[in-house]
Amino acid sequence: MSKIIIVDTGSSNILSLKRAVEIFDSNVEVTTNSKKILSANKIFFPGVGAFKKVMENLEKNKLTETLLKTREKKIPLLGICLGLQLFFDTSEEFGISKGLGLISGSVKKLPTNSQGNEKLKIPNMGWFKLNLDNKFLNNTFSKFVKSINENTPYYFVHSYFVDPTEKKNIAATYNFGEHKIPAIVSKDNFIGCQFHPEKSGKKGLEIISNFLKLS
Repeated sequence: MSKIIIVDTGSSNILSLKRAVEIFDSNVEVTTNSKKILSANKIFFPGVGAFKKVMENLEKNKLTETLLKTREKKIPLLGICLGLQLFFDTSEEFGISKGLGLISGSVKKLPTNSQGNEKLKIPNMGWFKLNLDNKFLNNTFSKFVKSINENTPYYFVHSYFVDPTEKKNIAATYNFGEHKIPAIVSKDNFIGCQFHPEKSGKKGLEIISNFLKLS
């Protein structure tokens, strides 16, 4: 029997994610319990709010070490929005803060001007189409991205973006003022979406379903 865990990061919006996952599998639990997290078949790692504050919550609940151990156990872990950002080494939000270091790179503020030097509104909120890197259609990760339609928009709300050291980890981008911003990042057992699949309608739910089907 599958066991699905949503890590309780101490931030909001977990209920809407739980409801979305329960459409496909009712065996879902929100927890900070390390043993339960490390015995899961799939882990969702959501986040809303400030990078530093959520890292403090994780450290208070002794979850940083737990999340690092998911690499050894090779448990598929899906980071959503801030959850993706927390995978990285550092964030410049409210000064430099240390992240989990699961994926090499940093989190930076979104550009304030477009490539054409027009002022951009931050936080960026709205629906954007994805640009998929075709090389990801030919490996095991293809099961995750197979339902992505480049004509379908997904819902974003963020002020910061991830900048992986290894650009080969960027599976999809979206266009923000003609800047290519990472939208999906993948490395080892870690997958992250900058957008909110649980708020992105039918196509977003398909991404959650695809993640649950990963072996």
